[in-house]
Amino acid sequence: QVQLVESGGGLVQAGGSLRLSCAASGRTFNSYAMGWFRQAPGKEREFVAASSWSGGNTYYVDSVKGRFTISRDNAKNTVYLQMNSLKAEDTAVYYCAARASPWPGRIERDYAYWGQGTQVTVSS
Repeated sequence: QVQLVESGGGLVQAGGSLRLSCAASGRTFNSYAMGWFRQAPGKEREFVAASSWSGGNTYYVDSVKGRFTISRDNAKNTVYLQMNSLKAEDTAVYYCAARASPWPGRIERDYAYWGQGTQVTVSS
């Protein structure tokens, strides 16, 4: 069982930056792939970024490539999402998720564990 708690969301102006954190419980964090998803108002939840167990393999949705960076610190049981050059369309609730596999997926059903979400609002 893994419990996930996100933090770091907030209100930022377009062009600004935020760093989201997701702290995981459990002693086997380094065996889980981790992902970030987001859900904007009136839209379905979508994949944003994912990292393999080591952080050596990362994946991004096209709309955030070059702006967002996923990273992890296995010693701290934490995964991060650094978001730069934020746009109004990045406004959403951001969720981190854990997959009981070293290798990440890009769809919701790949992930068994989810955090409660953190709101990111980008003002234009």
